[in-house]
Amino acid sequence: MNSTQPVLKGVHHTARPTWKLRETVEFYRDKLGLPLVHAISARGWGPANHPDFLHFFFESGKGSTIAFFYYIDTEQPDYTRAVADYRFEATHTAWAVDTYEELIAWRDRLEANGIPLIYQIRHELIESIYFSDPNGYYLEITLQQRPMNLLDADDAKRTLDAAMKAEDAMFAGTGEFKSIDQVWRDKAHGIGESNGENDGSEAVLYVLDVPEFEPLVESSKSNPRYHVDGPTNGYWKICSPDAIVFDRKALGFVPALWNASLTGGFDGNVKTFDRYTLEITPRGEQ
Repeated sequence: MNSTQPVLKGVHHTARPTWKLRETVEFYRDKLGLPLVHAISARGWGPANHPDFLHFFFESGKGSTIAFFYYIDTEQPDYTRAVADYRFEATHTAWAVDTYEELIAWRDRLEANGIPLIYQIRHELIESIYFSDPNGYYLEITLQQRPMNLLDADDAKRTLDAAMKAEDAMFAGTGEFKSIDQVWRDKAHGIGESNGENDGSEAVLYVLDVPEFEPLVESSKSNPRYHVDGPTNGYWKICSPDAIVFDRKALGFVPALWNASLTGGFDGNVKTFDRYTLEITPRGEQ
């Protein structure tokens, strides 16, 4: 038995069904300029009710392709139709560019070809433009601002471990999973075991030591009521015997980054978290 750990070499293709053959081909090949590189045409295979079909591929960079199935003489099921719902929009394809100039060039190409831009948004470490194809499938072109590193991987593990713990309790009937705050609080507890536990007399915020969250740390350093330690094990620790308060505009955070401000974990009560103000009070303060 070969004990070598297998390694994936990237995405070869993603595939989705379409009932708009011409519109799909003209959108990807002509409007986006993605080369049509392969097409399979076949009689139905597998199950007896499988229709004849086309399976065609457009090249999308670095050996990857985006592919579609067109099932001949079939009606589109309602469950495959695009709907304005976050669950449908969650399934999407994201392509990478290397520079901001390339991102803007793609935005200009969409506009020149009459493709509506849904929005342009800065996340934590990526900036993206979003649009949709004739089938209603969400598409994204994204620029990664910095490489992902070991801090990102460790923080991701802490996040998913806390979330899976909450999900396990929910499935076991021993707890509920109602809010992301549960994940953030559990993360803070885990980080606090190595960074110094909090007895509840202070509001505590942990901030991952990465550039996008740096304004939280710098703002706190300038406030005499806050105490800032670290970074230890990849996190800054911000403490206050009173409330920890941030203003989104003062930080210069875009909404997507603002909504993730507590991602490092916190210990306390979230008194306010709206579009512009975040306030965390000590856990012992009701």
